[in-house]
Amino acid sequence: MKPLEFSAPTTLNAAIKLYSANGGGAGLMAGGTDLLVQMRSGRAEIGHVIDLKRIPELNVLSYDKKRGLRLGAAVACDVLGAFKPAKAAYAALIEGAELIGSTQIQSRASVGGNVCNGSPAADTICSLIVLGAQCVVKGPQGKREIPARDFMVGPGKTALRKGELLVEFRIPPPPAHSASGYLRFIPRNEMDIAVVSAAANITLSANGKTCTAASVAIGAVAPTPLLVEAAGKALVGSTLDEAALEAAAAASRKAARPISDMRGTKEYRTHMAGVLTKRAIAMALQRARGA
Repeated sequence: MKPLEFSAPTTLNAAIKLYSANGGGAGLMAGGTDLLVQMRSGRAEIGHVIDLKRIPELNVLSYDKKRGLRLGAAVACDVLGAFKPAKAAYAALIEGAELIGSTQIQSRASVGGNVCNGSPAADTICSLIVLGAQCVVKGPQGKREIPARDFMVGPGKTALRKGELLVEFRIPPPPAHSASGYLRFIPRNEMDIAVVSAAANITLSANGKTCTAASVAIGAVAPTPLLVEAAGKALVGSTLDEAALEAAAAASRKAARPISDMRGTKEYRTHMAGVLTKRAIAMALQRARGA
C-alpha cells in the first residue's frame, strides 16, 4: 500500500496552497463519499488527501431575501435539507440533494462534491442550472464565478483551473409566484444513478395564469447537463397548457444526445427526457399556484 499524507487546513488560502503544491496527486475531501470509493477501487491515485471540512468559507449556509442563498461547497446534504429557507425557496435543489445515496451518505456528502465529480447524471446540477446558480471558485490567481450551466465541460471534467477549489454556490432569491421541481428516472427505487433527469423553474404572472419566465435543464442524456433554452421559451407567454408542455418536452427530446448502455438505450432516454420535462414543469406549476 502506498503511503498517504493527510492535511486538514483551517483556512481557504492554506488549502489552495497545499492543493497547488501537490499538483494532480492530491485529492480534495468534503464528505469523502466519492473520493474514498475511487481510491479503494483504484480509479484515483491519490498521495495526499486534503480535508476541507474545517474551512469556514466552505461551510457557509445563509439566506437573505435580497441576495438569496449562499451554500458552501462542503455543507452536507442533510444540513441543507434541514435548512428551512432553502426548503421553501429552492425545492428542486433540496429534491436533488435528498436523492444522493442513503441517509448515512447524505450526512457526509455535499452538493459541492456532487457537482465537482463532473458527472452529467449528478442529482443537483440540473437544479442549480435552472435556479441560476453561480459557482464561486478560488485558486492561485484569485476568485472568480462560473455559471452553473458552464461548470461541467465533459464527463468527469469541470471548468476548474489548476489549483482552484469550489468555494460556494450563490443562488438568487426566487421571484414572486415562482417554484421549481426536480425528477429523475432510475431502474431501482433508491441509491442508483439517474438514467435521465430533469429540472424546471417557472415564474407566473400575479394572477397565476400566465408563465412569465421559465428554465428547463436535463441530465444524463449528454456529455454534460443541458440547459434547454428552447424548452423555456416554449413556456413563456403560455398558460402552461398541454400544448405548451408538449412543446417544451419536444425541445428536450431534440436537445438530448444520449448513449445506449446497460441502463437504457438512447431512444428510451430521449423519450424519457421529454416525459420528465413535462412532469417537472407540472410539479413546479402546482407549487407556484400554492397546491
